[in-house]
Amino acid sequence: MDSTVLRVGIAIAGVLLLAAIYFFGRPRKPGQGRRVTERPDAERIEPTLGAQLEQELAGEGAEQAEFDLDARAETNDIGRRADASFEKIVTLYVAARAGNVLRGSDIVVAAEKAGLTYGHMQIFHRLVEGHPERGPVFSVANIMKPGSFDMGTIQELETPAIAFFLTLPAPMTALDAWEKMLPTAQRMAELLDGVVLDEQRNALGRQRIAHIRDELRGYDRQHEAPPLTKPARW
Repeated sequence: MDSTVLRVGIAIAGVLLLAAIYFFGRPRKPGQGRRVTERPDAERIEPTLGAQLEQELAGEGAEQAEFDLDARAETNDIGRRADASFEKIVTLYVAARAGNVLRGSDIVVAAEKAGLTYGHMQIFHRLVEGHPERGPVFSVANIMKPGSFDMGTIQELETPAIAFFLTLPAPMTALDAWEKMLPTAQRMAELLDGVVLDEQRNALGRQRIAHIRDELRGYDRQHEAPPLTKPARW
């Protein structure tokens, strides 16, 4: 893959991410999604996305696996932001090496291994453990339009890069959210044989990491709760 083409492709991600932030806060329209009726006397146990995809690639129950993935994409609201407003966005990319692409089936398996959840907007999210209702710590989108991962066509998907984006305020401190996003991006780069890039599409080095940490520490200091003042004594 020509490096110029890669950079141009990644450059459009900023616009896609801003659009995603806007849509995260939009309520679902009445009638959207599919209502699922579960047996009251049995616990519903769903196979993971990675397991379903591996089953489909192996040719076992392909039609049923594809149906289950499509249904999940339509109904899954996990990872939707309650508020579309944000003050700051921090972005990383995992890009394919020169001459290669990231394949959809590999992205799904890698995302699952890295602890991400497929959900709202048909993209991946890192959620607060035990509190998914708080919204995403960060999310992962495809840099190619429309930015989502359509499970119905995931086997055909090829992309030069995926984008990790952290919007602030987040459901935890900015620094803590970053400390979850960075190793996840590094882990997925390892699994996909890709490289981690910063928001300027340069290789992410130690100096840039330290600078981002300093910025986020400053953000947290500005947004920490003011100390309680004791009432004056007469």
